[in-house]
Amino acid sequence: MVQYGYPVIPETITVHLGTPNENALNIEVPFVDYIKNVASSEIYPTWPENAIRANVYAQTSYALNRVYTEWYRSKGYNFDITNSTLYDQAFVEGRDIFENVGRIVDEIFNDYVRKQGSVEPYFTQYCNGTTSKCPGLSQWGTVSLANQGYTPYEILQYYYGDDIEIVFNAPVQEVEESYPGIAQRLGMRNNDIRILQGQLNRIQQNYPALPRIAQVNGVFGMDTEKAVREFQRVFQLQEDGIVGKATWYKIKQIYNGVKQLGDLSSEGIQPEELEPVVLTELIPGTYSNEMKTVQYYLAVIGYFISGLSSTAQIDGYYGPETEEAIRQFQAYYGLPATGLIDRQTWNQMIRIYNEINAAIPDEFYQGMGVLFPGFMQYGMEGESIQLLQRYLIAVADVYPDIPKTKETGYFGQLTLAAVNAFQQHFDIPVTGIVGPATWDVLVREYNQTR
Repeated sequence: MVQYGYPVIPETITVHLGTPNENALNIEVPFVDYIKNVASSEIYPTWPENAIRANVYAQTSYALNRVYTEWYRSKGYNFDITNSTLYDQAFVEGRDIFENVGRIVDEIFNDYVRKQGSVEPYFTQYCNGTTSKCPGLSQWGTVSLANQGYTPYEILQYYYGDDIEIVFNAPVQEVEESYPGIAQRLGMRNNDIRILQGQLNRIQQNYPALPRIAQVNGVFGMDTEKAVREFQRVFQLQEDGIVGKATWYKIKQIYNGVKQLGDLSSEGIQPEELEPVVLTELIPGTYSNEMKTVQYYLAVIGYFISGLSSTAQIDGYYGPETEEAIRQFQAYYGLPATGLIDRQTWNQMIRIYNEINAAIPDEFYQGMGVLFPGFMQYGMEGESIQLLQRYLIAVADVYPDIPKTKETGYFGQLTLAAVNAFQQHFDIPVTGIVGPATWDVLVREYNQTR
């Protein structure tokens, strides 16, 4: 199972046959064939095997760093890497592959170098060591070290330091772009937002004008919106507080720069930066609060979209009925009908739910509780918070253990205490965050008081 946000070996890589700004052809080739081509273009088959292996590790890691950081795509290009040795690695379209080099690449193309304690493939800068020299690995120097008995790992340590390690047998799969495919905005919650918040806070260290996000928890709250707006202002983007594709990749580009991820002195990405706040692998036959969220969205969509079934209960159990509802939803919207919640299914589900919710007129509710308006947490304000407070006040009249809040439209300490008590009373995980699972129970109880 691939950990959320961790590198994988791409099935293919898109190579630009020229310098980045040159009007040249892009070609898509299998990643393993790309590394064979680069190795056959840059080193000699007569070199000692340990030297060849050290070079292949470096070439693979360099390419993976470009793919993982979306180095060129974050700058608006439509390719992963160039074949210009001024910028990247040598690649000669259609060239012959040395037999022994190809065999070695087949063995180790899914192994790569990283710094200990970091996640991303290390930017293993190198040059030939004769006509060009650089701070990283010397390709001809690896020959001398191999002849002295150095192992491939020892050769890499000689050039990149003792704190490197090799990741073996990384999974090979199609690489999705990091942009979620749906604009991230106020009231949403997911792991992509958690990563986004961490990136903005790191950028803020270099750009103090940006406000710091206090709650890095995957909820797109008002502090996140303020940080996004200021980032957009500083970098001359549309100031709407919404992270669409242009803003997403500008954040990625600046983050890459301040972290120096394309440099030998890279700060690195630590595992805690990718720690998920939402379960990313929901397993059939289990209970989870995240499944309550899925069931809520499916129930609403199934109610309003003819031809789709609705989950009968929002109980968090990932049973056959829920699995079938997911499968029907996927088939209806042209997705692989697996019955499993993947990133694509999740984003499509949120998109459809939001469209339905936005289209419902106020008179539809006839004074009853409305559909879930978006995630709410401490520090937020607005009409949704006012509704939350109204519902909590009505429910507190029935349950004395839930403290009264005030209908101010601001999610302060009083509202936080009421939310926590409500969640505890109804056996919902006490997070202080109001999501679909909490909202569903709250509206049900509120409607009963009406």
